[in-house]
Amino acid sequence: MMVMHSWLFILVMYIIGNLIFVSKRKHLLIVLLSLEFIVLSIFFFFLIYLNYIENNMYLLMLFLTFSAWEGALGLSILVSMIRTHGNDYFQSSNLL
Repeated sequence: MMVMHSWLFILVMYIIGNLIFVSKRKHLLIVLLSLEFIVLSIFFFFLIYLNYIENNMYLLMLFLTFSAWEGALGLSILVSMIRTHGNDYFQSSNLL
């Protein structure tokens, strides 16, 4: 029963993260935070799934490495965008 509540909680986290990602596309910081929230929900999913099948946690270490890399890359893009344009609005920069 407890595992079912955990799966439901993870699914709700993932859906909320996707809804924020789709609806709040104006600021880059909000988009990055919603992506990190989605990554956190996927991390919890992997954690519960790998504990359920009693497998090693090496995949989690690899996933955490790539998620930290993704967060650092997003923050560097945010800092460079703020330095060049003065804000984090998507409308102020021509991304294409």
